[in-house]
Amino acid sequence: MGKLTLLSLLTASVAVIPMFAETVHVSTPKSSLILDAVKGEPLKFVYYGSALGDNDIKNITSTGGNTFNAYPVYGLWPEKEAAMSAVHADGNMTLDMAVADVKTMKEANGAEVTTVTMTDKVYPFYIDVNYRTYPGSDVIETWTVTSHDEKKPVKLTRFMSGYLPIRRSDVHVSQLYGSWANEGKVEEAPLPHNLKVIKNKDGARNSHTSHAEVMMSLDGKAQEQTGRVIGAALCYGGNYKLMFDTDDSDYHHFFAGINEENSSYNLKKGEKFETPALALTYSEEGLGGASRNFHKWGRDYRLANGDKLRKVLLNSWEGVYFDINEAGMTQMMKDIADMGGELFVMDDGWFGVKYPRNNDSTSLGDWTVDTTKLPHGIKGLCNTADGLGIKFGIWIEPEMTNSKSELYEKHPEYIVKAPNRDAVEGRGGTQLVLDLANPKVQDLVFNVVDTLMTNYPEIDYIKWDSNAPIMNHGSQYQTADNQSHLYIDYHKGLEKTLQRIREKYPDLTIQACASGGGRANWGILPYFDEFWVSDNTDALQRIYMQWGTSYFFPAIAMASHISASPNHQTNRIVPLKYRTDVAMSGRLGMEIQPKNMTDEEKEQTRKAIADYKKIRPIVQQGDIYRLLSPYDHKGAASLMYVSPDKKDAVYYWWKTEQFVNQQLPRVTMAGLDPDKLYTVTELNRVDNEPLPYEGKTFTGRFLMSNGLEMPLSHNVDWNKRNDYASRVLMLHSN
Repeated sequence: MGKLTLLSLLTASVAVIPMFAETVHVSTPKSSLILDAVKGEPLKFVYYGSALGDNDIKNITSTGGNTFNAYPVYGLWPEKEAAMSAVHADGNMTLDMAVADVKTMKEANGAEVTTVTMTDKVYPFYIDVNYRTYPGSDVIETWTVTSHDEKKPVKLTRFMSGYLPIRRSDVHVSQLYGSWANEGKVEEAPLPHNLKVIKNKDGARNSHTSHAEVMMSLDGKAQEQTGRVIGAALCYGGNYKLMFDTDDSDYHHFFAGINEENSSYNLKKGEKFETPALALTYSEEGLGGASRNFHKWGRDYRLANGDKLRKVLLNSWEGVYFDINEAGMTQMMKDIADMGGELFVMDDGWFGVKYPRNNDSTSLGDWTVDTTKLPHGIKGLCNTADGLGIKFGIWIEPEMTNSKSELYEKHPEYIVKAPNRDAVEGRGGTQLVLDLANPKVQDLVFNVVDTLMTNYPEIDYIKWDSNAPIMNHGSQYQTADNQSHLYIDYHKGLEKTLQRIREKYPDLTIQACASGGGRANWGILPYFDEFWVSDNTDALQRIYMQWGTSYFFPAIAMASHISASPNHQTNRIVPLKYRTDVAMSGRLGMEIQPKNMTDEEKEQTRKAIADYKKIRPIVQQGDIYRLLSPYDHKGAASLMYVSPDKKDAVYYWWKTEQFVNQQLPRVTMAGLDPDKLYTVTELNRVDNEPLPYEGKTFTGRFLMSNGLEMPLSHNVDWNKRNDYASRVLMLHSN
């Protein structure tokens, strides 16, 4: 159980406990963070790594390592990078912070927070450095709260969430990068000299081109199952900056927080400026161990409804796009119900009266049903879904409007726009971003959801989209001297709105979609149940994108859909078996027009959905083990999920290249109980004959030492042969 202690001091049951000793020990079951908190001196970082006992804690400062300020500030010795910088009202640009107090507090969910309060030695300026741990979790969250009692506002010009010195050796950093329809790709490289920066300035979404999460492998090139790894994830949905400063010392200096560019913040007297949490995890089981730590923490404490299994759904987008009509929606609902699905989601194109939403150039903000398309309205569709035994969901994009909309005609002052400038318009040549810093806009966005749910309480699922960045810098709501607050206050307003929605509708399933995978981050996910990994549904490319995304996010949060062939983004022709096997490694869904499927394909999908329901608890709640990376270019990719009790597992294998006489590696498994006996059953089988090990039993030890051979092609009739092969195996022990 994660706990916070001060040396051997046990945490008492009272809410707040002052700490008077100098050493602060923030601990999780397998890790320790040691700080030196001497009153009147700067807070010092001492150690972060594997869990320490009292003896090692007592002697840790004698090991010869350097100590650095745990939250370095700018001004004295300004040649070093700093986590915070500020300009006092008198123009002074320096900070000189010293420890004033240390307290620990227990929260309602069992988490414990240690807060080190630092005060400036001259000015009434205060920084609380916070550390939170959760029961049973190997993740530590750190963030700061800044305030002051100076007579006039203090300008904050940098405000990182956290800092971590990392001893130089052969440190490699794994990060995610990409673009629209190509998100979540993995790049790994050794840390360079000088400065490495990973940042985002989109304003509204932040995970298309890069991610606010990294893995730091301390023993050279990253390994999946072995080696020391520190994982870091900034829990923020807005502009961020991750920096590695490698100076002339023996250390890399890692900073993570809100991107301060064009975002200086004028902090008023008595106001509190709270940074987003930086989540840190330490593992000696390689990248996989760090991923499993993030996944468990996320499901248990960060992801909305992380303990509830997700439904199998059909989304209408790639099936009909904007061509929404009652007959078509009814047909799609009947098809997904017949194939064993549990939910139908009607995507874009269902709304707009004065401006019907027939394409992406009109109507956002006018969330009124178009009864020419849906004569019986949403209520009629909900009734149809209920009669078919499935749930109903709907698409919205409530943070946006179009210049061709009734909302914009009535309230042009609601949009993000620079003073004395024309509005910059995006998607469809008309899309505009609403200014969520404005409380009236926050009410408007809340009411979009609240009105839908009040009128149609049967709605089970909302797909929440965000298809534009902040396209110009300016707020019609903010005062002239606070225009630099735009990016930060947008996300404060969004979070306030989402909190209101979740307080009223805690069980509603909400997907974060943002031009595909633009909102895959732990800052957004406390209010969302899942995210759309990418607008690219091509199964082969999804292997790469979902592989990288799994570094930080669990399968339960990754929407993965069976789509049409040829694929709508890549035009690749991929057999249904392969598309299904890839989609089943995340939250299974469909993004297809079922009436275009053959009866044989529908039957194959019906069996696949039934099989997925058998393994759903393992996939969505189990531990991931990535076995063979597609980025290693060995012709195949493989991973598996293992139930927490190690009783059951699901093994995935996909061929990623096709050559004559190719030799592919035999993949050994991981995460199993070596002494358990596992019976092998293939799911989604299309072969005329079962695999030779079908129904056979093997020890976990054998499977982890030797694995099983995967045939390079499927034993099917000649007319069904193709250049793809994939396997899904279920392992069950009695």
